[in-house]
Amino acid sequence: MASDNSSTDTGFTRPEMYTEKLAGTVDAYDRHVFLYYKNHLSWPPRVEASDDHPLPKLVADTFKARKNDLALKTKITVCEASEEDGFSDGDVLIFPEMVKYRGLVESNVESFFEDVLVNDKPWAIGVPEVLTGSHVYVCAHGSRDVRCGTCGPVLIKNFNEEIELRGLKDQISVTACSHLGGHKYAGNIIIYSPGPDGKTMGHWYGYVTPNDIPDLLDQHIAKGEVIQRLWRGQMGPSVPEVKGANDQKLANGNLANGEHANKIEKNIESNSLSREENVTGCCQGVNGVSCCSFPNPAKRDEIKEGKSCKIRSLLKERDVLTAVGVLGAGAAVAVAYKLYRRSG
Repeated sequence: MASDNSSTDTGFTRPEMYTEKLAGTVDAYDRHVFLYYKNHLSWPPRVEASDDHPLPKLVADTFKARKNDLALKTKITVCEASEEDGFSDGDVLIFPEMVKYRGLVESNVESFFEDVLVNDKPWAIGVPEVLTGSHVYVCAHGSRDVRCGTCGPVLIKNFNEEIELRGLKDQISVTACSHLGGHKYAGNIIIYSPGPDGKTMGHWYGYVTPNDIPDLLDQHIAKGEVIQRLWRGQMGPSVPEVKGANDQKLANGNLANGEHANKIEKNIESNSLSREENVTGCCQGVNGVSCCSFPNPAKRDEIKEGKSCKIRSLLKERDVLTAVGVLGAGAAVAVAYKLYRRSG
């Protein structure tokens, strides 16, 4: 697994890593809106306040003006648009509703807020699309804070590599996003995915390194188990802690900074070496979950030919629950949308 440890001041081995308690560092909120907009490298430090970026600025200004009109406590975050991944400028994703709208531009921002966020109705000029799968957002806002600019892109690259090796590209998306709060906890990520009961959950993680990605995929996304040692908070009421996976890794603050840095560097070296070996069959992952991290194309072809992993089976089983809820929500949105258009 690739990693960039060249900067000990801003990367994964910086002295501040693991020095603070993470749990409880996320304010309570009920809904998260993501605005897809340009490449993260083009964002100024405060993209939402820049006159050179009128769409996110107008969205931020409208949010500030209408904040007291919103029934749900809402967060709005800018994230990277990528045509290759199926997201364009002006696409909007809303969680936990798992709904996507296309075509937000300056001229219709007010109507979007009025219909969707204030009145909780389908957007009069947009068609709601129901989302499925899991969605990972990684802070990579380097112009805002160099720590996220250093850690974020490395995490995105490694997430995509691990997802590809597991054959899960059609089930998990990974997107760069702007400032989340708590840059000192970089790498910062949010995962929106179905929980064990099929309901969409949003969990925030900090101090994430490339070594943590297999756990996040195999435990959190595949099994709905929270990784306690990295957990910052969640969508919904603020809670001081949450039950999660009983992993064997050390909790925050149990080692001195230098020992943490040495441990991370050794783990990265060890992981890189192990991934170069030829592995036969599925590897035994965290808590008995098979992760099938095959480094060579021949092994990946075996997955495509039917030698699938247990992690994929777990996702499919859980998606049955999610599909029921999503289809129900989709049907309700579609009916409401038709009635709304008919009444107009």
